[in-house]
Amino acid sequence: MQISRLFDDVSTSVKLQNAVSEIARWRFNFSPYDAYKTVRFAEMSISRVVSQFCLSVAACVCWINELTKIDERFAVYFSAVVLLHVALKISRNDIDGDMTEILVTVLGRNFDQFSAALSRQRTKLNTPELVGLLQKSTVDYLTTYRQLAVPEFAVTFVSTDYEALYAYKRSDYQRCLQLCTQNVHTLFCAVHVDMTVVPILPEFIPLMDDDIVSLTALTLIAECRKNGFGICISQLTLSVYLMTQCQLKLHHSVTSLAQTLAYIKITQIKCPRSFTSDQLVLQLSKRKVAMLSGMTKHTKKYT
Repeated sequence: MQISRLFDDVSTSVKLQNAVSEIARWRFNFSPYDAYKTVRFAEMSISRVVSQFCLSVAACVCWINELTKIDERFAVYFSAVVLLHVALKISRNDIDGDMTEILVTVLGRNFDQFSAALSRQRTKLNTPELVGLLQKSTVDYLTTYRQLAVPEFAVTFVSTDYEALYAYKRSDYQRCLQLCTQNVHTLFCAVHVDMTVVPILPEFIPLMDDDIVSLTALTLIAECRKNGFGICISQLTLSVYLMTQCQLKLHHSVTSLAQTLAYIKITQIKCPRSFTSDQLVLQLSKRKVAMLSGMTKHTKKYT
């Protein structure tokens, strides 16, 4: 896709304007489905640029202004990824002088809730507090972005995938299971479903669990980032995986897990074979359910 080359260099405002203008042309001149694919491509491009390039206050202002001209939703998505980027830098103790100004630029009037935590961040003891606030705000931004995008396109995707991911991270397994069950049912019952994805770039990895991170590392080693956009996972696969994990954490019965195993098998069929990360995550989920079922049967046999 020629548009992808435009994002290889967005070092000036003119080059950025050219890139986002080309996305706008695709979005308004093609069918809703083609427009959706272009929007999904824009999401991955924005995530990659924030992850790979050094951010400055001027760059953030430029990005937000230009993206808002096309669609305010893109600016919301950009702001969410920037918050994750800042949270990652703080967790690594890699803080520069522009960090506060970047947060002010992105958060606007919502910055006040961070000011106290930011002033206490000089000690490592308070770093988790600030990182947690940034991650929570990121999830709010991403959920809003999904909700704003859902009505427009001719495909079905869900808006609570990041909320479910965050609930799992906080060990709120019941809430995560509820959200993921709803998401799986929605995606399974839809007539037109596209593989909406969640990027697994460095900024997003702190939201993931250890198994997905490990599988991502293996995939990166095997594929050497051939596609240039990093690794991603579909909403459907992520929802089925988190559903499985929550049921295991909550010690659900084998009967309950049998239905989840059926979901896993169906998702394996629905998901393209080229989605390497999805297939690995689904295979892992399948093995976990199968192992628990086998252990349960073995235990019953000798009791």
